[in-house]
Order: sequence, then structure tokens, then C-alpha cells
Amino acid sequence: MARVPYLEPEDLPEEYRDLVVSKLQGKPVNVYAAIGHNPEVLAGTRAFLSSLWESSGLEDRERELVILLAAAENECRYEWHQHVGIAGDLGVTKAEMVAIADGDFDSFDGDESLLLWYAAAVFDHDVDDALHDEFVEAYDESTAVGVASLVGGYTSLASVLEALDVELENGETFAGWDPR
Repeated sequence: MARVPYLEPEDLPEEYRDLVVSKLQGKPVNVYAAIGHNPEVLAGTRAFLSSLWESSGLEDRERELVILLAAAENECRYEWHQHVGIAGDLGVTKAEMVAIADGDFDSFDGDESLLLWYAAAVFDHDVDDALHDEFVEAYDESTAVGVASLVGGYTSLASVLEALDVELENGETFAGWDPR
């Protein structure tokens, strides 16, 4: 059970009510309903995550690969479960999801493999000059900042989810680290 009750939109001041509602699902989701106990932090979290989604420099599929990697590295079931569906809708196969959960990035083609190795190195605090230079040559400096921020942002969110013991939405069963 979550350590804080999940708030409904009407539990929040009017200017924050829409922030507990997922733009993708069109309904309140537990992650935002829990963070809503601090509406200003919820607003900042939503703004930060939106900027990562929209401005990381990655295509949607690439963004989801990185988010899945961050979820797997953090062993964050909630993030993983949410993004299995999103990634699947963007063409990420179940076999690719399993490869990410297993750390098998060489099974991806060219730039996607490099993207995952770079994101994993960010997570492990192990980006060296050679990897950074290779990544920037394939992508660019702005995207390197975007990927590092995406990994950091979803790692931060995983910490919040764990601290608050946020559960999957009612009626949902964990997709599993091997969602096949």
C-alpha cells in the first residue's frame, strides 16, 4: 500500500487539478496522485518530464528505449510497467524490451545500441571522453545533455516512487521484466 493516499483532482487547488491526470491515459494516475501532496513539486515534476519528452533531442522510440533502460536499471516496476505499453505503441518489440532489461544493447542496430550504452554509462556514472565523443559524433551535444537529463530525471522519479511505495493502478498486473 502506498505510503500516502492517492489524491483525486478535486483534492487539489484548482490550478493543479489537471496535473494528476495522465495526458496519455486521460485519467488520474498513481504517480501524480501521490506527488500531488506537494502541488508545487508536482507542477515542477510534470514540467521537467514534459521538457524531457519534448526536447531531449531523441525520436519518440529512442526516448522510450532510454526510459525503459532507466526503469530497468532502477528496478522500478511502476516506470517499467507504464512505459512497456508506450514503447510498444512506438514499435519497440517485446524482444527489445527483454534485451534492455537484460542489458543486451548490442542486439540493437548502430545508433540505438550506442544510445543505450551511453544511457547505461550515464546511469553508472561511467561516461568517459571516448564514449561521449562517439555519442556526440552520432547525435550531437544537445542530445547528450538530453539523454543524461532523461536518465537522471527518470532515476529521480524512480526514487520518489520507491520512497512513497507507489503501486500500479487498480486492476493492473505488472507487465513483467520479460513482457512477452
